[in-house]
Amino acid sequence: MDDFVRNKLTEWNLSDWIETFKDQCIDKESLYCLGDQEIAELIPTVGPRSKFKKRLKLLKEEQNTTNPETVESSAQVCPSTSNTSNEGKRKMDLQGEPRQCQPPTQQPRDDIQEEIILSDVKNIMRCVKQKLPNEDNKLNKFLKDKIRDLETDKREVVGVFGKTGAGKSSLINAVIGEKDLLPSGDISACTTVMIKVEANMQNSKYEAHIEFITKEEWRDEMWSLFNFLQHNVDQENDQEEDQEEDQEDDDGYQDTEEKLSALYGETWKNKSLEDLVNFKHFKEIPEFLLSKKKILTCESAKELSAKLVKYTRSDSKDGEDKDVKRWYWPLVKCVTVKVPNNKLLQHVTLVDLPGNGDRNKSRDQMWKRVVESCSTVWIVTDINRAASEKEPWDILKDASSHMGNGGECQNIHFICTKSDLIEDSDDLSADGVRAFILKENEQAKKEVRREFSKLHQVKKHFSDECLEVFTVSSKEFLRKKCLQQDDTEIPKLQEFLKGLNDRHSETSNYVSGAHGILSLMHGASRKEGADIKTAVCKDLEEELKQELDKVRKPIEETFQAFEKCLSEGVEKSKSSCETVLQSVIHPPAKKSRAFHSTLKRIVVNDGIHKTKKGKQINLNMKLTSCLTDSIDEKFKETFPNEGKREPFKGVINKFSLGIKRMMREKREYKDVTLQLIFLRTEEEKMKTKLNKIIREDKKMIYSSLTTTIENTMEECYEEAKEIKGRDSLKNMRDIIVKHVHDSKNIMFQQAKDDYVEEAKKIEAL
Repeated sequence: MDDFVRNKLTEWNLSDWIETFKDQCIDKESLYCLGDQEIAELIPTVGPRSKFKKRLKLLKEEQNTTNPETVESSAQVCPSTSNTSNEGKRKMDLQGEPRQCQPPTQQPRDDIQEEIILSDVKNIMRCVKQKLPNEDNKLNKFLKDKIRDLETDKREVVGVFGKTGAGKSSLINAVIGEKDLLPSGDISACTTVMIKVEANMQNSKYEAHIEFITKEEWRDEMWSLFNFLQHNVDQENDQEEDQEEDQEDDDGYQDTEEKLSALYGETWKNKSLEDLVNFKHFKEIPEFLLSKKKILTCESAKELSAKLVKYTRSDSKDGEDKDVKRWYWPLVKCVTVKVPNNKLLQHVTLVDLPGNGDRNKSRDQMWKRVVESCSTVWIVTDINRAASEKEPWDILKDASSHMGNGGECQNIHFICTKSDLIEDSDDLSADGVRAFILKENEQAKKEVRREFSKLHQVKKHFSDECLEVFTVSSKEFLRKKCLQQDDTEIPKLQEFLKGLNDRHSETSNYVSGAHGILSLMHGASRKEGADIKTAVCKDLEEELKQELDKVRKPIEETFQAFEKCLSEGVEKSKSSCETVLQSVIHPPAKKSRAFHSTLKRIVVNDGIHKTKKGKQINLNMKLTSCLTDSIDEKFKETFPNEGKREPFKGVINKFSLGIKRMMREKREYKDVTLQLIFLRTEEEKMKTKLNKIIREDKKMIYSSLTTTIENTMEECYEEAKEIKGRDSLKNMRDIIVKHVHDSKNIMFQQAKDDYVEEAKKIEAL
């Protein structure tokens, strides 16, 4: 058995029969030779056998259509139609359907046709580029750049959130059809780093690209960890803090101990900070020392998963992964897993995301960038607690500003897992169980939608239309394969991913762009029509001036409205910032126990702290809240993420130089038709590019408010970090309060000015 057969069975959701095909030594060549009898012996179950026969037939058609000479069955198995020997007849019987050996009589499927067209056009453009003269003049450089720009890998990012044990890994495995790819552990062995899952379109191997934090970042984190441990020692001698010690403090200590023990074993307790950051401890992972990515390459998903576990997960207490001596996840920034030839991932990246960021600053910054780039977010939770479970809703609330106005998220999918598990079903028939499950699933969906409608802060960024609820059973889907559509909605998620891929099908854009470039080249070779070209340029310049005026005015009006809203936000921030500050550094009595430890972590991490339970405390965002509240509605209206709504109410997409009209109405312009075709394609590309730039710049504009506050607060955090000993909680509070009081008349106005400065970048485009 070879990789081709294994990958095809996996792709067709028939991986349960891989071992059978392996035992019968079915390789690529013999796969094409299988007849009905052989298939029946290999797959005795009717449902999967029918699916296999259909897929095999389509595969033969595809191979015959794209390159008939490469199909071994055509060359080696199928006889000539004039061959009437017994041997020839036997071979026809083995083939089962001899007509499949001939070129297919029916039209190829649409996706096959697209691949053929795209391949042909790419070959043409490669030849054109090779034949361009090597002279370094403006035209040749322009044409080479345009041809190169045709090759773009556009990707959609789908972020997957969920607490430990909710079933994130199982869900991803089921959706992409890879049962053993991501380890689905229990609470004692959970994924601890960000994992991206993409398609490997270069080869048939399973790969993992492991990116580490830098050595400098690890030194900084170690300093922070040791500072926290020392603080706990000091706290034992402080009567006030002794009385405030609680579970949060214990969790913080356990988290620190877990991280150090994973990497160093128990020996870290007897070593100094200088010794632990010594590079001698990392000889087994030279890539970390060299600031390079580590690449793991395997033949199967299961093999890769086993090798990857020590870079992605915390230690298991149930004996699983007992052979792992050291765990390197504390040093890992991100892991990208590449799955061979997976069509659902061709233009899509699935990202398994840890809760609300990370305590490590570098990983937290990457977390924010990824969340801001997600076009869709999957929030995964157990169906039995879908509406009542606090953590999923906290994730949504805390990340909503990064996903919404600060990002590009269009869809929130709330995915309720384990939908097949019900209690007290012993007295029900099979049909009764199924009916009961369907009823419970619909009830869970209603409760989730009802809970979502209550999230007023989230609704500033997302409408009800953005939410969709799914109920899934990952294990049953992987095990049975042939569940009815209503039993699990994993097929719906697969269709959604297919839609994302179709949205980024490069055929139309590539062919259109290539047509424009070839038109320009052909038109430029003509010498006639100099006077006509001058007249056309004049017309185009006049059209451009009028169209720019149509675009410029609404953009200017929008930013004037923003400036007015922010002026109100500045005044409100000045009057309320100290009250907001007190709510963070003096929490209510029921939440204030062990706050000494929490505040220490806040200042060490420059205003941000993520608790062990996933709750995020962000002092900088709290101080910025009046500013962001003042513009949220207007910002959402100006830069919508949802559906087909466009920035600035579509004024950019309405922009047109009227080239089609010129070509239709002015017959004297027929000599420059080819150049006008190029300009028309460039106009569409320019608007697409401009919308993309605006989408990226709007994230910078929105986040600039918090960035300014972070920079202003940095001074007091640095001072508070040095506070130790008795009364340290009071002293840290006093430093922060004084700094906010002294800075408030400048800090919020500066945030507004920085926002306006960022916004001018869009006006200048």
